[in-house]
Amino acid sequence: MLGYFRKWRERRILQRHPILEPAWQYALARCGPARRLPATAQARLRVLATLFLRDKSLEPVQGLELTDDMRTLLAAQACLPIFNLGLTWYAGWHSFVIYPGLFAPNRQTVDAAGVVHHHRSVMAGESWQRGPVILSWESILQAGSPPGHNVAIHECAHKLDMLNGEANGFPPLHMGMDMARWTQVFHAAYAQLQSLHSAGEPLPINVYALENPAEFFAVASEAFFEIPAELQAALPEVYRQLCLFYRQDPLNH
Repeated sequence: MLGYFRKWRERRILQRHPILEPAWQYALARCGPARRLPATAQARLRVLATLFLRDKSLEPVQGLELTDDMRTLLAAQACLPIFNLGLTWYAGWHSFVIYPGLFAPNRQTVDAAGVVHHHRSVMAGESWQRGPVILSWESILQAGSPPGHNVAIHECAHKLDMLNGEANGFPPLHMGMDMARWTQVFHAAYAQLQSLHSAGEPLPINVYALENPAEFFAVASEAFFEIPAELQAALPEVYRQLCLFYRQDPLNH
């Protein structure tokens, strides 16, 4: 019975709140991973993006005004990681807060002596556990430039990582996936990138991946969707594990 009502609700949303063709074409023109999908997969992504836009609240700040085109582009990017997982993987939180450009939230830390320090860091995106995803619209538009960059996918990957606790690069794996193998592959790849970086060699993915294991998973996820051939060539075992986790292969849709 619950399944019946869920499907009825989804049909109702698709009938009453469809993504119009101009907005969808705007999104495809600015989202390389979606544009590369075959037509049938694009249609499925459009359905998922439609449901996403009814499920999540997109909240512009600092005078930003979101058009249907802008909302559709964000939805298309955010739905790529859950294309074969489903919208329930984004359950437990409700909103995207969207700044016009980069933002610099005020943070405070307390040192060992009890002194409070205030500091600001310029950011393009941020994810809070059981809270919102915060994004820069300017950075959303810059997806794919430089190659491999996609702030929406990055922050949504953090959200998936947080489903089983704090972000640590170890999201909840599917039944049949080998936890020991995941750990081995990601630790080995992380060490490989560290060695390349120490030697002054260019990295196949953004150097921000070396911040910590959580950022490695998020940056690798960006590359998985944006530059899959390059990721597969440079880190084939990481690519394989991400295929298993996301239940898709961007090189063989």
